[in-house]
Amino acid sequence: MDHGAPIYHDLFGISWLDFNLSNVLMVIITSAIVFILSVLGARKLALKPTGAQNVMEWVVDFIKGMINDTMDWKTGKLFIPLALTLFTYIFVGNMLGVITNGVFQGDVWWKSPTADAGITLTLSAMVIVLSHLYGIKLKGGKEYFLDYFRPIPVLFPIKLIEEFANTLTLGLRLFGNLFAGEVLLGLLVALTTSGVIGFIGGAIPFLAWQGFSMFIGAIQAFIFTMLTLVFISHKVNKDH
Repeated sequence: MDHGAPIYHDLFGISWLDFNLSNVLMVIITSAIVFILSVLGARKLALKPTGAQNVMEWVVDFIKGMINDTMDWKTGKLFIPLALTLFTYIFVGNMLGVITNGVFQGDVWWKSPTADAGITLTLSAMVIVLSHLYGIKLKGGKEYFLDYFRPIPVLFPIKLIEEFANTLTLGLRLFGNLFAGEVLLGLLVALTTSGVIGFIGGAIPFLAWQGFSMFIGAIQAFIFTMLTLVFISHKVNKDH
């Protein structure tokens, strides 16, 4: 568990700007997998879906159910692409670190991109910014900003703090669960090479925790997407 990260320092000659090459690699791989799955799911559409199309249609129906639980369908249908992209991207990213971790020359190159706080906080910040943009677009700038002073103007500072807290909690929740899972998986892998417990004694809890980590990864993708829709619904619904 003493592995480091492949950090490229002094990017563009700026002393304080560092670049995590592992994050870049895993973001590209995750995006490529999501793109390939989407192409496979929509390549040969049929009235009786099979294979990848069947899986993607199930995911779309699952997303529609989440939208119906958070806002009216007339408004919510606009966010199907966003919710579908978030769910599949986070789910695939979560699964990559569950499968294995790749270490080269003491640095971790292959891991879940969502096990890095920088990436999860970037995702959460993007979600919060989008919620504001959609709120302004669908309600109008004046009406949207007046909501910050309703029902009483004194709530304005509290609502500003809430926006900051939502960004932190949304990103750190995802990061904390994935990072803790990968740390524990690494410890269990170490047990399989231990002379005390041995391969069998370490492999059994490793496989059990790996299965549980897959479940946690799926749940975290669901929670992140659901909270995204909740935040957006608070911005676009006229009764908020």
